[in-house]
Amino acid sequence: MKNPLNKRFIRELKEDWSKYLVIFLLMTGMIGLVSGFIVADESMIKAYNESFEKYTIEDGHFNVDKKLNNQSLINISKAGVRLYDHSYVEETLINGNKLRIFATPQSVNKVCVMKGRLPQNDKEIAIDRMYAVNNKLSIGDTIKSQNHSLKICGLVALPDYSALFENNSDTMFDAIKFGVAVVQPSLFNQWDTTHMTYSYSWLYTNKPKNEEKKSESFLKLLNKEVHLEEYIPQYENQAIHFTGDDMGSDGVMVRLLLYIMIVIIAFVFAVTMTNTIQKESNVIGTLLASGYTKKELISHYMTLPIIVTLISALIGNILGYTYFRTTMANLYYASYSLTTYQTVWSASAFIQTTIIPVILMFIINLFILNRQLSLSPLKFLRRDLKRHKQSHVMPLSTRIPFITRFRTRIILQNKAHYLVMFIGLMFANMILLFGLAMPDIINSYGTNIKQNMFADYQYILKVPASLQSSEKSFSNMIEAYTFTKGIETEEKTAEKFSAYSLKMEDNTLDTVTVYGVKKNSRYVSINDGVYVSSAYANKYHIHKGDVLHLKTEYTNKKYTLKVSGEYNYPGAIAIFMNQKKMNQLFDLDDDYFSGYFSKNPITDINEKYIGTTIDYDSLSKVSRQLNVSMGGMAYLLCGMAVIMFIVLIYLLTKTIIEKNAQSISMTKILGYTNHEVSSIYIVSTSIIVSLFILLTVPLDYAILKPIFEAMMKEEMAGWMPLTVSNLTFLKTIVIGFISYFIVMLIEYQKIKKIPMQDALKNVE
Repeated sequence: MKNPLNKRFIRELKEDWSKYLVIFLLMTGMIGLVSGFIVADESMIKAYNESFEKYTIEDGHFNVDKKLNNQSLINISKAGVRLYDHSYVEETLINGNKLRIFATPQSVNKVCVMKGRLPQNDKEIAIDRMYAVNNKLSIGDTIKSQNHSLKICGLVALPDYSALFENNSDTMFDAIKFGVAVVQPSLFNQWDTTHMTYSYSWLYTNKPKNEEKKSESFLKLLNKEVHLEEYIPQYENQAIHFTGDDMGSDGVMVRLLLYIMIVIIAFVFAVTMTNTIQKESNVIGTLLASGYTKKELISHYMTLPIIVTLISALIGNILGYTYFRTTMANLYYASYSLTTYQTVWSASAFIQTTIIPVILMFIINLFILNRQLSLSPLKFLRRDLKRHKQSHVMPLSTRIPFITRFRTRIILQNKAHYLVMFIGLMFANMILLFGLAMPDIINSYGTNIKQNMFADYQYILKVPASLQSSEKSFSNMIEAYTFTKGIETEEKTAEKFSAYSLKMEDNTLDTVTVYGVKKNSRYVSINDGVYVSSAYANKYHIHKGDVLHLKTEYTNKKYTLKVSGEYNYPGAIAIFMNQKKMNQLFDLDDDYFSGYFSKNPITDINEKYIGTTIDYDSLSKVSRQLNVSMGGMAYLLCGMAVIMFIVLIYLLTKTIIEKNAQSISMTKILGYTNHEVSSIYIVSTSIIVSLFILLTVPLDYAILKPIFEAMMKEEMAGWMPLTVSNLTFLKTIVIGFISYFIVMLIEYQKIKKIPMQDALKNVE
């Protein structure tokens, strides 16, 4: 026999359609976003992993000072590799940006055409899609350098440049001022060789089990055969592997946001069901007395929340695989030069956006309903739903005005509602604050870098790859002598320094650069001892007197250093000490140095001996790139927070008004106008919401700060502190009040619609 209680579902939906609609929309949107993120994430990762074979990505490459002859190519190939010419020219455009141009590859590092086509004549060029987007370039536009003017015929992705690192030693890629492109081989061969880099990619004929060992032996062979300028095996190539290492790292945070929201929505359902049970206590008492079990009633009251969750999950997943999948994929495309991808079915997306939300909703509602429906039928019939008799009502002084006492009673009667509201607002405000603070964090980082640079230019020298081998030969001795002479400069503002890279014993993400500076340095003013940069001190909470435990990356040789103080430098995780003492510490020659600090550009050192030039432009790559990559995410977070804010306040204030519908009707009978009634009920909630907004913003900042610091420690090399301006705090508060004002207008209309005859119903 059909359960007659089932007939009530349609009636309940009709009576409370707005509640179920907004919950449905919120859950559908959130599940759609998370589903879209997971699907896009897994599809992108799959496409990235498959790209190594699909586009024949190199196993490594090396640069030499001149084009290899046939005999050298044959000799090198005997090491079990296939060599491919992958030379390039670097062209400085009229806007100052740099473009690395290749002849269209045919056999290795093949090009993925994203839009348009590959060049078909000597007047065309296909450029990296991400560089084009960042510089507002389209197919048909013309790019110009001093000697060339080429028409863009296509937007492409080069799989060996999925992250646009100009140099492998750079801390951050730069897709704004640096790009890659391809041209017809016939045009490439006409190019001026002044800025030509002779680069050769290799593929192993048989994939080695230990790539590092194979790479070391291959390096020794190359040093015997050619004069190496750069040697980068694939596993050390940031332009290839940075993207793969970074993708998917945001997934934990996105999933956590979903589950927190589901828990809050579940409690909203629980609060509204508690009110429904109070309103229908007579009916419930009658049903229990008539033989219905508590289990049947729990099942009845849980049905609609579970159905709404399931439908939300179903439609959310459909949106996730269609609209939101594209939106989330575009966030990846805004950061990386990725190839095309195919959407893949994700079992984890189904589990995390359907199964887990339903389980959370079921458990929370089961707990609340089981507790609410455990009373006797007689108590339900008497509308006595209190578990413990209240010995007395909290007394309120008669000196307090009547309206104020009335409002206070309303607040005290709805403590559970306001508790859920507080938790929900705190969560929504935290997302909003973080979204609004993103520009502050990035811009403040850039400003601090500029204000605290200890030299306008840092030049870190690069030892030629031919000298990095332990192999000793006459040619190597000549090269060493040439290198030693070639790294001297006549620039008067130049000052030598030493540098050495170490790792922390308990952390593999950050590389610590130890700077050795001369006594009475004009650029880094320190006393004797060991000083940590402010970035190092702030990230790892290091203070004077602390002991640092460091090690070399590959040999694991350990060093212990006692901190003498902090040096104000936010640009890197670094240590500063006297140059002579540093050279002694690391068993280096007394006259050893790694580079130069300089106020002016150094122009008399050959470019091939300069590994990295650190100036404001290079240090600002991080902030410049993050502004581009994270802009879309900031808007998404802010929009999601505002919607959640409005929905939560709407649902809970709606429940409070419905709970007090009979009292509101009675006050209307007593002659109170709609405006006066609203001033009692809406102002009560307004006071609480205002307090919550003002309270949660500083509280959220206090919670967000350690979370952000922990995230930076795990996810990012270097240090970027959480910076929130007073204007951002003000924006968060103002957006909160505007959102509540919208809800207040809706609830005012609801109070106006409550008829006076409601007061005559359920009279006892």
